[in-house]
Formats: sequence, structure tokens, C-alpha cells
Amino acid sequence: MSDPHVHDLVITDTTVIPGDGTEPIPHATVVVDNGIVVAVTSGQSATPVVARREINGSHSAVLPGFVDSHTHIASNMLLRGLLDDLVGVEQFTWLDKMWLMKENFDHDTLYWASMCGLVEMAKSGITCFNEHFDGYAVTPQVRALEQLKLRATLGYGFADGGTDRVNGLYAGMGPWSWAAVEDMNTALAGARGIDGDRVRLALSPHAPYSTSPELWQAVRACATDLGLPIHTHVAEGRRETEYMDRTHGGRTTIEWLDELGILGPDVTAAHCTMVSPTDMGVMAARGVKVAHCAISNAKGCSGTMDLRALWAAGVQVGIATDGPAGHNTLDMFQEMKFATITQKQLTGDPTFMTMRETLGLATHGSAQVMHRAELGTVTVGSPADLTVVNLDVAHVAPLYNVEAALVYSSRADDVTHTIVGGELIVDNGEVVGVDEEEVVAKFTEHAHALRSRTF
Repeated sequence: MSDPHVHDLVITDTTVIPGDGTEPIPHATVVVDNGIVVAVTSGQSATPVVARREINGSHSAVLPGFVDSHTHIASNMLLRGLLDDLVGVEQFTWLDKMWLMKENFDHDTLYWASMCGLVEMAKSGITCFNEHFDGYAVTPQVRALEQLKLRATLGYGFADGGTDRVNGLYAGMGPWSWAAVEDMNTALAGARGIDGDRVRLALSPHAPYSTSPELWQAVRACATDLGLPIHTHVAEGRRETEYMDRTHGGRTTIEWLDELGILGPDVTAAHCTMVSPTDMGVMAARGVKVAHCAISNAKGCSGTMDLRALWAAGVQVGIATDGPAGHNTLDMFQEMKFATITQKQLTGDPTFMTMRETLGLATHGSAQVMHRAELGTVTVGSPADLTVVNLDVAHVAPLYNVEAALVYSSRADDVTHTIVGGELIVDNGEVVGVDEEEVVAKFTEHAHALRSRTF
């Protein structure tokens, strides 16, 4: 009798959350070869599965790696915990203070901030993220992603101050943004070519109040020409609505962007708390996708997104953390729980946004929102981007329902393994090949030095 095939990885005796809307699979075995899920079986297999690495999944759940469809890592790591009580009081004042920090960024500081953000994401089970750069360099995060190999789409930022320059906010980015948009191939060269498809690029005009119509249209032309998605902030809060009223004759952000010809199925719009039923119809017709940042929206008093109405209109929605300046953590467990309970409160319907729907939004839904629809499921043929979560902990017990545990009780520190393309990024709670203590120490040193030279 010949020896059984030796697989790359097997996770045994676990509960699988497929992420595609189907039932959890109890007592399951997940088999991985060449970065792909090649088998998901339930019960005892007649043929023993032999693998180079076996993970005992008893008392654990295996779910698709979380996909964070809107965040800011490098910059926001450096802004976490600064001026937090201003966020909901005066959005533009807060942004102006944050911009002072960004003007003093340097590559080493951004590198260590990126590394710290990647460590935090990996340890919380995030395997792919949608980065929105706004006024800082892309290349330090590229360096970090060469060491800690999560999947990412890196959005190259643009702003020139907007029509009335919003008291100067982001106006300093104008010359840099226009130079980039006029020669995007050169601008993007430093961020290309990481492991082929693992890291992709996008174009990220900052927001309606910080980007002029001419720059928006130039970015749209580049996105169409280069086949790159657009990732931006849309209808984020009351101050943006006031700005649109004052500057664009009462048009909503969606109306204005649609008139400019910006909207399309390649657009990821973050926040969208201030969209009308008419706006939702336009978004659905254009195929615009939405990243829902429930905690950041609430903290910034930006409103609660009407998920029920967006779903009814046919808009694709995913869950996102936003950056640590607005959310303070990169914890998708927190985001799932808060997104779910706020929607139940908003609708007055405790049955709305089920646990399974929430898990789907944080995985495959978010993957679709950031134009990576091949990700976000644990199914045969899918990329082996997996998160293993320990359910044998006091704050989960007694375990009656795995989906309930994951949405309402589990925490980022329950993640034991994070796997990207079949490769262990986090193994038994430790980030593979990275000195976490050094990363935190170096990041803290650079962050405090940045604050000292800014304020």
C-alpha cells in the first residue's frame, strides 16, 4: 500500500464557519495544499489525513480570515489616543490637529507604525485590509508588508484642499497630489511587485471637502486607465453635509460625485451615514460598495448607517474598523458586536442583522467591498486565509452557539492562529518571525518623538 499524500496543513476536530451564509460545520477537518483549501469534511474521515503541520482545532472555530474593508494603519497608529474627545465635537478641528502630526511624519516612524499595525491585525485574525493613505508615504508600509505578509490593497492618497480649502486643511497636499496624478506609473512604482497579487494598489482621493472637482476627475481618469479601484470617504457626518450645502448648492455627496462621473462598481465608499434614499438608489445603480465603520461613526457622532435601507436598495456592504485614531483598536470582534447591536437598536428589530450575516459581512462581504471577492470563505478552492479562534475561555462559557460566541463574546486575544495563503502568520498566539516586543518599543519611541516635535 502506498503512503498517503502528505498535505501542507490540516486543522482537525474543529467547527468551521464557511462565511458564505451556510451553516457552521461541526467536528470538521480543513485540509490545505499550495495555499488553497482542498477539503472541508465533517465527522471522522475514513482515510487519515497526513500533513506537515497539524493544528488541533478542538474547542476552537475556524473562520475565514477577517477582511477589513476600510482602515488607516501607519498614520492612525501614530494618532491613537490623541485628542479623542474632540472627534465628535469638531471634526475639522480634529482633522487639522491630526494634519500637524502628518506634516512631521518620516519614513522610519511610518515603518514602525506600519509594523505595529500589522502585528495588531495579524493577532486579531485580520488577513486582508484596505488601506487608505492620506498625506503620507506608501513605501514604509510596503517594507513592513514584505516582512509580515498579510494581504492588502494600498490606496494612494490625493487631496488639494477642496473648493473652499476648508480653512487650509489638506491644501498642502495639492502640488504633491497633482504631480502624482499626472504621472501615476512613476508614483506607484515603489509599491508594485510584492508577491504578485498579495498586495494590490488603489487610488484614494481623501474626501469631498478636501479634494477639488478637477482632482476627483483626474483620479477617476487614472483609475479607469490603469484598472485600479477607488477607495474614499463618503457622506461621513454632519460637518460634511454642511460643507456640501455651503459649497455645492445643497447637493448631497453622492449627487455631486455622480455628476462628476466618479461613481462606479470600482468604488469603495467608507462610512455613508448621511445618504438619502435617493442616494442609495444611485449607489446601487452604479454598483458602489460600502465599508461600514460602526464604532468610528459612533465615536465621531457621525450618525448610524442605515444598513437595512442600503441592503433593500441592493448595495453591497462590509464591516471595517476604520483607523485607530477613530476606533482605537483594529479588533474586528469589537466591530462585529457593535455593528450588530447598533443596527438592532436603530431598527427596533432584534432579529435584524443575524449572527451569520454579521460574520459574513466581516469576511466575504468585506472582501467583495474591497474588490477581492475570491477571499472570505472556507470552501474548497478558496485561498487558505484562515483564523482559528479559541472558544474554551471563561468569557465564552458555556458554549451553546458558536456563531453567538464569535459575534458577541469572543475577543481579538482569543485568536490562536492566523493563516494567509496557507502560511502561518500567527502560530499559537505568536507572530511568526517578528519580535513583537521590539516592534512595540520602536514604535512607541518614534511616536513620542513625533508628538514632541509637533506640539
